[in-house]
Amino acid sequence: MQIREEKAERHTLAVIVDNEPGILARIAGLFTARGYNIESLTVSEITLDKAVSRITIVTSASPATLEQIVAQLERLVPVHQVTDLTARGAHVERELALVKVAGSGDHRIEALRLAEVYRARVVDATIASFVFEVTGTIEKIDKFVELMGEVGLVEVARTGIVAIARGAEAG
Repeated sequence: MQIREEKAERHTLAVIVDNEPGILARIAGLFTARGYNIESLTVSEITLDKAVSRITIVTSASPATLEQIVAQLERLVPVHQVTDLTARGAHVERELALVKVAGSGDHRIEALRLAEVYRARVVDATIASFVFEVTGTIEKIDKFVELMGEVGLVEVARTGIVAIARGAEAG
């Protein structure tokens, strides 16, 4: 008997939950207890009364494991809906990063030139440094950070991925 190993694929999940204390810990605990990795996690309130939140989770899993993850998330009482945006099809993913770069002379000029190419905005500037705000795909931000490493990268802060399905329907 030959066992076929399924390949892990990256998936973005949108989880709609009641905004109550401990729900994020319960969801993270579900992943931890079963040995699933969370690559990115973002949370925000999505209703005016602050009663409902959207949790965006990026994880890598085989199809069978992903099915288990979704089923276990759906069983949690405060969870209203779990949507696998990756399986659903076309969706938009973005991340925001703040990138601090220090330098002078040519390094400073090169940092500004690269920022322009990557459509990064200067959100803070001193005589010795810049803080850039850049949004886009993970790959775009990774490349921007890599290039800034060559001209004086000091620090990076990233939000994690937010994602939404394309089209007129809610995801």
